[in-house]
Amino acid sequence: MSHVFQHLSLKAPIFQAPMAGSQNHRLALAVCQAGGLGALPAAMLSPDALQAELQALTVATRAPYNVNFFCHTPPTPSPQAQVRWQQALATYYREFGLDPSQMPGGPGRVPFGHESADVLEVFRPAVVSFHFGLPAPDLLARVKSWGSLVLSSATTVKEAVWLQANGVDAVIAQGLEAGGHRGMFLTDDLSTQIGTFALLPQMVQAVEVPVIAAGGVGTAQAVAAAQLLGASGVQIGTAYLCSDEASTSALHRAALQSPAAQHTALTTLFSGRPARGIVNRLMRELGPLNEAAPAFPLATAAIAPLRTAAEAQGSSDCTPLWAGQNAASARSLSATDITREFVEAWLELDPTAARDGASLTLCGARHIGP
Repeated sequence: MSHVFQHLSLKAPIFQAPMAGSQNHRLALAVCQAGGLGALPAAMLSPDALQAELQALTVATRAPYNVNFFCHTPPTPSPQAQVRWQQALATYYREFGLDPSQMPGGPGRVPFGHESADVLEVFRPAVVSFHFGLPAPDLLARVKSWGSLVLSSATTVKEAVWLQANGVDAVIAQGLEAGGHRGMFLTDDLSTQIGTFALLPQMVQAVEVPVIAAGGVGTAQAVAAAQLLGASGVQIGTAYLCSDEASTSALHRAALQSPAAQHTALTTLFSGRPARGIVNRLMRELGPLNEAAPAFPLATAAIAPLRTAAEAQGSSDCTPLWAGQNAASARSLSATDITREFVEAWLELDPTAARDGASLTLCGARHIGP
């Protein structure tokens, strides 16, 4: 195991992807109990809610865990853009019994800031991770001062190099297969996004910090493949969405376990940033990358009441059904049992059992780290 992760005392470097809207501390706890690194998504939590979740997690376990934040730059709202968005959604509002003139606006998520850091400092989690780059240098220095390892997602080699230069302890290589929001932050050009098993070896060669493979890693075979391509760990999300401890809704679970899950796409409709989910009616009819969607995270507010009204009628037409391309990996089991399977898959290629010590190392085919 990479020496960067050794002090975490994990059975294997199996990282649970933070999944806002589909989990709370219960999922993170179950992963921790199986020897992986559970994660708590904090991008949508108020400071009070964050404190409550962290308190519940730390009361239940002494194991290390990861707390994840977004660090986007909030956009300036545009009245013209809001009008275009209202016009695009008006038909659906009327269909589901809502008044289009009462369509809300405003941010749906706030980036990591000192208020969240004030809460986090009390708990000093072993790992803090970020999506969409890194926070301001003073905030990053504050997190590092607690002794927390800092991780962040990269979707291109250029982003990985930038993250290394700006102080991360490890990079998450987020391949195009991954469910949920793309972590891209140096570009908004979707043509730069490539699959995990093309991206991973390029990142391993380009940076010295450990690289964690994410996207499409939902089976034991994929875990082994990531190891052989140089991953120092794997981050797994979709495989946990139907687990006992996940808070994934019944409609979302049903979609994941249906033939519809075979068709996912990147969409900006639900937040304003590209994110991968199961294609549903809203995505088909408006187009998944509709230009009317305002900048992240301003699209979220108007979608929220529409989603609630549709779901009350048993419809997921307007629900973000986040899922990776390997949605078949989502199983109705305890997250503890799921994690144990991945831990065992990783340990089958444990370098302590390898005689040559060259190709089968947890850090890849060469040493990673200073």
